[in-house]
Amino acid sequence: MKLVGISGAIIGSKTALVVNKVLEEVKKQYPDVETELLDMKDYDVQFCDGRDPSAYTGDTKKVIDAVISSDFCLIGTPIYQASMSGVLKNLFDLIPVTALQQKVLGFVATGGTYQHYLVIENQLKPIAGFFRSYVAPGYVYVHDDHFNEYKEITDPNVLERIERLAHELVFMQKRLKGSE
Repeated sequence: MKLVGISGAIIGSKTALVVNKVLEEVKKQYPDVETELLDMKDYDVQFCDGRDPSAYTGDTKKVIDAVISSDFCLIGTPIYQASMSGVLKNLFDLIPVTALQQKVLGFVATGGTYQHYLVIENQLKPIAGFFRSYVAPGYVYVHDDHFNEYKEITDPNVLERIERLAHELVFMQKRLKGSE
């Protein structure tokens, strides 16, 4: 069972830190689950131009293949201008419609205002519906104030939500796919 965590940012480190924290918690609670961090800043991904996803090459193909080969995904994005990152939107445009079909998805986001958590509710969850994915009931929004000067998450409530999201993802995956 493979969980791919996607950090949909090409600048900064906070989104990748939060995604990785959830992946670490999954490994702690469920050591049998394979995890992979797909940090978009590490890849030179082309803009979607409408061609068949199988026609892309290089890093773009690697990223598409990683999403397709996952059993379930954790998707993270910074919030810019009250929306997900363009990097993440481009990834959604690149992958085949079936890439996330009947897969469990969890969401994390980082942002500078407390209202930006609504992007998960108003943009990411509807996209998951378009892909016919199952969405974990909880999600984690991390505001700049939840990090200390060393970019560590220090808010106990946020850390608790990370633990809960890690559990929800694996719980749903196991129940929906019929494994214990």
